Amino acid sequence: MTTDVDDAPWLTLLGWGEGGTAGLTPASRDALEGAEVVFGARRHLRLLPPLAAEVREWPVPFADGIPRLLAERGHRVVMLVSGDPFWFGAGASLARHLSTDEWRALPSPSTFSLAASRLGWALEGCPCLGLHAKPLTRIRPYLQRGRRLLVLLRDGGAVAELAGWLVRFGFDACRLHVLEALGGDGERIRSVRADATLPGDIRHPVAVGLEVAGDGPALSLTPGLPDELFEHDGQFTKQTVRALTLAALAPAPGERLWDIGTGSGSIAIEWLLAHPDNRAVAFERDGGRAARARRNARMLGVDWLEVVEGDAVAMMLEGGALADAPSPEAVFIGGGLTQALLEALWRRLPAGVRLVANAVTLESEALLAHWQQVAGGELLRLELAAAAPIGTRRGWKASYPIVQWRVTR
Repeated sequence: MTTDVDDAPWLTLLGWGEGGTAGLTPASRDALEGAEVVFGARRHLRLLPPLAAEVREWPVPFADGIPRLLAERGHRVVMLVSGDPFWFGAGASLARHLSTDEWRALPSPSTFSLAASRLGWALEGCPCLGLHAKPLTRIRPYLQRGRRLLVLLRDGGAVAELAGWLVRFGFDACRLHVLEALGGDGERIRSVRADATLPGDIRHPVAVGLEVAGDGPALSLTPGLPDELFEHDGQFTKQTVRALTLAALAPAPGERLWDIGTGSGSIAIEWLLAHPDNRAVAFERDGGRAARARRNARMLGVDWLEVVEGDAVAMMLEGGALADAPSPEAVFIGGGLTQALLEALWRRLPAGVRLVANAVTLESEALLAHWQQVAGGELLRLELAAAAPIGTRRGWKASYPIVQWRVTR
């Protein structure tokens, strides 16, 4: 059975590489030769052969080109996209504006695939990071000794910036394999340590194969990072209690957290580290602490933490900033626990939201005891002690006990 050309999708997302038409499949060649309009970035268009189609350069920023593309409905259109359109490519961004019968994708090998094949690395064993348009500190959670990473970068300056961050994080012995223009006539691969002098002529498009080495502290894959990894003023959820709290919050992929009274941001940051698709909003009245939480998030690789300064109760009231905001799947109250806050949350949150609150003072304990009696859930008392010197010997030094309420709305 054949498909009538009139029933075919009007848009083809065509995977394009540094080799131009040399690496195209017959189907990709047919789509390009039959196009009436071809869109692409400047570096893609320079590799095009003569075509009967009208050729248009995609604008910067990327979003400005989408209305121009959609205006071509009814014509045969090809959009040139680097490698695999749906592997850190433009495919997902474009597909959000189209129905499934409007487009088809004809991918070519991604830069990740080409890099792995050049280095002899098993692609399935290498985390692949697209950092060409994102903060380079996002690499921080992946810095585990012995690990291999494949990273897309903006240009040669970004390679130097990445090397600088690796040294700052304590991973100066990392080896960087700098891969330029993979698949094209200008392909070049050079290797250097992070703390060495980098070549000054690194050209876009560029990727880095990274072999992680050095004495920097790796971030644990389980909750409860060491306290010294956080900048703080002493008022924050410390390691052991943080681990217990995160276990109670039970982050799952794609979920959103509200962290009320965030302090250093430690709970929200570890929530985000649990999965890259997670989201978190951290509330903090104190401007200095809010700035500190943002710095911690950036240095630990989760810069997308949203830190909101102000009163959480006021924001949840009608007309407030959170009145119509997406509801979270979980809420943590680490500071500012009041009757008004709990009442506002109970009115604002839908059924099924998990709530965890920690209390240290007698007044806060009494409030949680009352709410547990009324709303149910589990009430725990956490008492911790650490060995400490007593003269020439040692004894147990107790911390303030913490009362924790865990409940599902």
